Amino acid sequence: MNRSSSLIQRGLIGGLWGTLAMSLLMGAATASGVSPLPRPVPAALAGTLLGAVAKPILMLTALLLHFGIGGAGGALLAAWRERITYWNALGLALALWLIMQLAVFPLLGWGVFGAAVTPKLAVATLVPHLAYGGVLGWYGRRLPEAVPA
Repeated sequence: MNRSSSLIQRGLIGGLWGTLAMSLLMGAATASGVSPLPRPVPAALAGTLLGAVAKPILMLTALLLHFGIGGAGGALLAAWRERITYWNALGLALALWLIMQLAVFPLLGWGVFGAAVTPKLAVATLVPHLAYGGVLGWYGRRLPEAVPA
């Protein structure tokens, strides 16, 4: 494995760690009743894409979507930038959050920035995305710099 593919692999791992942090934060908010989301976004998206399926298939698909997107984000950032920093990881997190607000929420029927449900959805999803970016940036600081090809 060359140095570049090793960095991409490590970016993937950083993205998975960031997604885990995000998931734990979302789970705590849901369990405590603080979350204004009608349903966890990955589960709602999986349900929209798959339709009526057994709950275990729905949850497995939701987890695969969520961790797949988060891991791919970290890998793409590692491939795109010479170094993963807090700033570019937070930039990625904000870009993913905006995609959710402008594409995923309307697909779910929640409206742009969750306006069809409550404007609180925008903030409730921004905080976990910032946690994702923070963990990815922290992990990325531990990666060696890429060597030009």
